[in-house]
Amino acid sequence: MSVDFKKLKSFVKIIDTGSVSRAASILRVAQPALSQQIASLEQHFKHQLLIRSNVGITPTEAGLILYRHAQIMLKQIDQASVEIDQSAKSVAGRVSIGLATYSSSSSLSLPLLKEMRARYPQIIVHINDSFGHILSELIMTGKMDMALIYTSNPIKGVSLQPLFREEMFLVSPADLVLPGEPGEPLPLSALDGAPLLLPSKTHFLRRLIDEGMSRARSEPDVVAEIESVPALGAAVLDGLGSTILPGSVVTDAPTFAGAQIRRLTTPVIDATVSLCVSDHLPLSEPALAARSVLLDIVGKLISSSQPGIRPT
Repeated sequence: MSVDFKKLKSFVKIIDTGSVSRAASILRVAQPALSQQIASLEQHFKHQLLIRSNVGITPTEAGLILYRHAQIMLKQIDQASVEIDQSAKSVAGRVSIGLATYSSSSSLSLPLLKEMRARYPQIIVHINDSFGHILSELIMTGKMDMALIYTSNPIKGVSLQPLFREEMFLVSPADLVLPGEPGEPLPLSALDGAPLLLPSKTHFLRRLIDEGMSRARSEPDVVAEIESVPALGAAVLDGLGSTILPGSVVTDAPTFAGAQIRRLTTPVIDATVSLCVSDHLPLSEPALAARSVLLDIVGKLISSSQPGIRPT
């Protein structure tokens, strides 16, 4: 059994109020749970700490000693919390973060900006999720602090921390008739000859799709190469063709509202999203703060049951 600050706080509150029931009400803890905490403390210190009577609860001599020390420790932990909070608010500077286009990581930009604003208001955050940049090269040369990118394979000059895998889905116009029942997984072979709207061949996602299609011996009709999420959504909803994207991107982007989504199988197309930082340039204090916030937000994304997202 370990002595933690929660038990000490409960112990002090019981002595201050002279009653387990009153302390339980103030702390919003069930009375049996509070009694169990005191029993754990008495077991740990091997001394009776409280005397219970009809007029209330009073501390024993051992209880008084623990009460004095507990008050000091609780004040110190409160002061530490204040100082830590103040230190977080004093961190200032700039941090640049890349988010892979056409990935669920692009939907993290708003939560990231809001959380950074709340925790570190003096840090200016620069977000880059535009096409035409190889994010790992920007990290390698020091032009960007960190990025979420598609890959788990080693890249010279950077360090990768695999975070999660995300699965790709077919996104089609609402009135398009597809094989099988609505919502039923669709084999990639069913896309043979189907009009598709895809990123250009330089994009990692396009290479994944082409590889999956090749394995399924399917030859889709690529009618346009689009590197703009709003334009892609508008083209799909207008009936120009279907596209292939992570499920979470479609559900989070209002651009695709009303589109039908089908899981793709045989083979499944998925990819690893990794946190990419330089392996030779140290992160600044603002960048370290941003990395911590980014990992917290990614953790919430993984636990949110988003379609196609799973831990590595």
